[in-house]
Amino acid sequence: MRLKDQEITVLGAGIGGLAVAYALARAGARVWVLEQAETLRSSGAGLQLSPNGMAVLHALGLGDALRPITVAAQAVQLRDAASGRSVARLDLGRLRPDQHYRFVSRGALIAELAKAAEGAGVEIVTGSRVASVGLDMGGAELRMLGGQAARVPLLIGADGLHSVLRPALNGPEVPFFTHQVAWRAVIKGQEDDLPEVQVFMAPGRHLVSYPLCGGLRNIVAVEERHIWAEEGWSIADDPAHLRAAFAGFGGPVPGWLARVQETHLWGLFRHDVARCWHRQGAVLLGDSAHPTLPFLAQGANMALEDAFVLARALAEGPDIDAALADYAAQRHPRTCKIVAAANSNARAYHLGGVSRLVAHVGLRVVGRVAPGLMLRRFDWLYGHDVTR
Repeated sequence: MRLKDQEITVLGAGIGGLAVAYALARAGARVWVLEQAETLRSSGAGLQLSPNGMAVLHALGLGDALRPITVAAQAVQLRDAASGRSVARLDLGRLRPDQHYRFVSRGALIAELAKAAEGAGVEIVTGSRVASVGLDMGGAELRMLGGQAARVPLLIGADGLHSVLRPALNGPEVPFFTHQVAWRAVIKGQEDDLPEVQVFMAPGRHLVSYPLCGGLRNIVAVEERHIWAEEGWSIADDPAHLRAAFAGFGGPVPGWLARVQETHLWGLFRHDVARCWHRQGAVLLGDSAHPTLPFLAQGANMALEDAFVLARALAEGPDIDAALADYAAQRHPRTCKIVAAANSNARAYHLGGVSRLVAHVGLRVVGRVAPGLMLRRFDWLYGHDVTR
């Protein structure tokens, strides 16, 4: 279809929303992004940009702009939590030369995407709180919290876990509490920090950390518990609770946790991938379509993939309905596979007893005998390039 001057409204100025807005504006569309927050989020929380996500950013012409604000990753280290000893190492240097794996703060990536989008003519409207979305044969109607209503010809719901578009397409849903909670924190790093993801594994809990630009270090720590915690990233918690939950961890972890001054806690909930992704000129993208647990670091990368595939489908499809159907058909199977793999990692990180011992021995043996084998297990994920 012809995107020149096509009016498109995007809900949510997150990574997926800004990426798809930029991609569509480059193709000539007139794009508005409605963000409920008064300002774009500048959270310093870290993200892992794996090769499948980086391929999209390079295809959008943002590779050079991202280089100064990202850290090039060299490895993923799996460690025993109590001793700090290495269990296995995934050498990211074994990736193909055209594949890039980088660490970035979410705020820095959002700022770069917003700059690119606005430079392409996208209008980002903050403080736009949409209460609900109505769908009928005439398209999508946005109902604002203030009582105003607006009809839009094409609506992209990139509004995350608490999407207002998803229930309009799929009806009410009740997510499943995984009995896991996660703390997120950013601390000052050290000059000798290695550019690696370090995963410390223990029965019922694990901790992930890696460096960011600006001399910072990102920490995500997950604990199994039966006490419910609200789903979301903005719930402040006492750092003492984090230190107490991971007091038995060795290696550099005690030093890291001692430097935590501010932390946020959120409950981890399992959601099904949406059954219905589109209808009557409205379509889901990113977490609104396929929320995932954070155990494969693919939330942002899936959103970037979605953004590129949707923009291309709209540019090449004969009409909106056909383009949205093509996009959903391409993305649904892959996102289901990634979400399932993240669920599986959640179990693997928290093994205890004999299962833990057997798994760690197996990882050590594979790491010594065939060091590239573990990384090749992720070829289906990292080697998938939606831009080709």
